[in-house]
Amino acid sequence: MSNAFAEESGPFGLPVAAALAADARERLAAVEALLLESVQGEDPLLTQASKHLVEAGGKRFRPMLVLLASHFGDPAASGVVPAAVVVELTHLGTLYHDDVMDEATVRRGRQSANSRWTNTVAILTGDYLFARASDLLADLGPEAVRIQARAFARLVRGQIQETVGPPPDTDSLKHYLQVVADKTASLIAVSGQFGALLSGAPPHIVDTITSACEKIGVAFQLSDDILDIDSEAEQSGKTPGTDLREGIRTLPMHHVLAGIGSGPADARLRELLVQDLTDDALHTEALTLLRAHPAMDRARADLRRWAED
Repeated sequence: MSNAFAEESGPFGLPVAAALAADARERLAAVEALLLESVQGEDPLLTQASKHLVEAGGKRFRPMLVLLASHFGDPAASGVVPAAVVVELTHLGTLYHDDVMDEATVRRGRQSANSRWTNTVAILTGDYLFARASDLLADLGPEAVRIQARAFARLVRGQIQETVGPPPDTDSLKHYLQVVADKTASLIAVSGQFGALLSGAPPHIVDTITSACEKIGVAFQLSDDILDIDSEAEQSGKTPGTDLREGIRTLPMHHVLAGIGSGPADARLRELLVQDLTDDALHTEALTLLRAHPAMDRARADLRRWAED
């Protein structure tokens, strides 16, 4: 690396990047502190269950987007850190509900809340986190409340659309991508939108960041869907093949069912993908065949295109 590049102070220079990283670390620490404070309650079980996933860690991807987007305005604006906590609390609440619907036993490398306690406790804990997010959100103004409410409506709509599947004579891949946009990308888009909006960035910047983060959200979910198939529990912190077991068709499965591959193994995999895969033997067979199928490479290529966009 040349000294000239090392001393570069432009938007992509190392001093700027180092300062941005240091600021992100400092503000993420503030996010973490407020996150833990927000789930501390009077009821011991509710507090313990609420802290269960908070203390398990996670990428804090959505809060990080809030903090990064805030640099298009004033990153020290008072609403930025609370907004980062709002999106993380909302995300965590959905995870408690997802694990109940998926009957998952592992989340973030530890026992899921529904498995450790009960489905009822997990559902109510998710509801409590949504309530805590709303409490923080109320101080950020009516526009922030409206943005969150609309994103939450999209999130629920996406979950329902995923559950019932595409209507007859509907493009199943298009339906799947709409589910991804609503269920996952909506909250990631809001993360960028909150950071830019609450830092006082100009409206055209807020719009651009929101659109970019929506695309990031789609790419993020496609990546997660591929990892659900391609990684082991110790790598992802989740039970592999959960989507298969639940009958949820993700991008690689859509490519298989669209006719990629013409050998006996391909035909067998297509046969399995339209069956109930809650049986352990069938599930293992389908997961093994899918991991080796060229549809995985096609899905990775799709993911790269979304990421580049």
